[in-house]
Amino acid sequence: MRVIGVEERRARLAARHRLLSSARTDDLPQLSDDLVALHSSDPVTVYLSALARMVTPSLLAVGRALYDDRTLIRHHAMRRTLWVGTPATVRRLHAAATRALVAPERKRTLGMLAASGVADPESWLDGARDLVLADLETHGPSTARELGRRIPALARPLQLASGTQYAATQAAHTRVTLNLGFTGDVLRTRPTGSWVNGAYRYARAEDWLPGGLGGQDPAEAAADLAEHYLRRFGPATTVDLQWWTGWTKTGTVRALAAAAVVPVELEEGRAWLAAGDEGSPDPEPWVAVLPSLDPTTMGWKERAWYLPSGATDAFDRRGNAGPTLWVDGRVVGAWAQAKDGRLSTHYFERVPAERRDQLAERLAVLAAEIGDTRFTVRFPGLIQPRILAEAG
Repeated sequence: MRVIGVEERRARLAARHRLLSSARTDDLPQLSDDLVALHSSDPVTVYLSALARMVTPSLLAVGRALYDDRTLIRHHAMRRTLWVGTPATVRRLHAAATRALVAPERKRTLGMLAASGVADPESWLDGARDLVLADLETHGPSTARELGRRIPALARPLQLASGTQYAATQAAHTRVTLNLGFTGDVLRTRPTGSWVNGAYRYARAEDWLPGGLGGQDPAEAAADLAEHYLRRFGPATTVDLQWWTGWTKTGTVRALAAAAVVPVELEEGRAWLAAGDEGSPDPEPWVAVLPSLDPTTMGWKERAWYLPSGATDAFDRRGNAGPTLWVDGRVVGAWAQAKDGRLSTHYFERVPAERRDQLAERLAVLAAEIGDTRFTVRFPGLIQPRILAEAG
């Protein structure tokens, strides 16, 4: 059986994730597909992940791909989180991951409706769906709050975690639009503010994306998604794939069995590659400045092969990655935007001056494109407060 060592894994990562200077591209759909999809739980991530891999970094170009050309689409998928991908990839993600969320989310919403005194939650929710879709057909992309104002029935408060210390209320329009996103009836469109804002307008899926999210077979889509992931992130273990997709262990094993994959050996044990994947040449030296939740940093559950001692503080306690600094396939540091806009850094180990200078150049490129915009990282690593405190 083929054995793949740490150095080969880092070499594969460099080219496939377009982190080499020679591999950068301004073809945003291709860039996204080369990472399967871009994380979007934090709206900033989509932009900064793209800028890190572009020949000519441009926030305007990313926004144009998302909202004008619509060559990139935002949708709930793996692990119930938001992602951005090409239409073909998003349709695959919807069939392979999102559709499994429909039943549990509907059940949760029905429970909230019952706890809030709705006599017939099933009929109420189905009626609300029809009202929202009819309203969006008339008015076009709208926020959940705008829908609530135009459709009085959706303004009613719903009880959350009733009878517990976490009890709260939530407007019905928020839950209804969330459910419609999981079913694929609506898609998130432009935000209400700038590129750092995560409050989106909703549109009927077929209005925003011709043909909507389609109707791919879930089992076929899961096999295709497993193979797509392995071509970009392989070798990866079954545990890595299960964590990345949010599938059950049974579902993960089934998808691997149906995909065109081959087993290999890593230091951790058995792993998988897409069939026909012969590897990547040794890369040139490279550095990268990646944002919180970047697909590269978040691509595997088992991360020891790219994390030196002490670098675990680049993550929060749930395993979410904060902004990171990379040198030749290893996380060597972290960064944060200070209140005055400076991008401040912390190194987990000694880094040669030449490589630090290269990282400083990449940080300067990023800072120039961000300009006067200030943003808050939604999923900071444990080291971020220290960086910000030292920056003043």
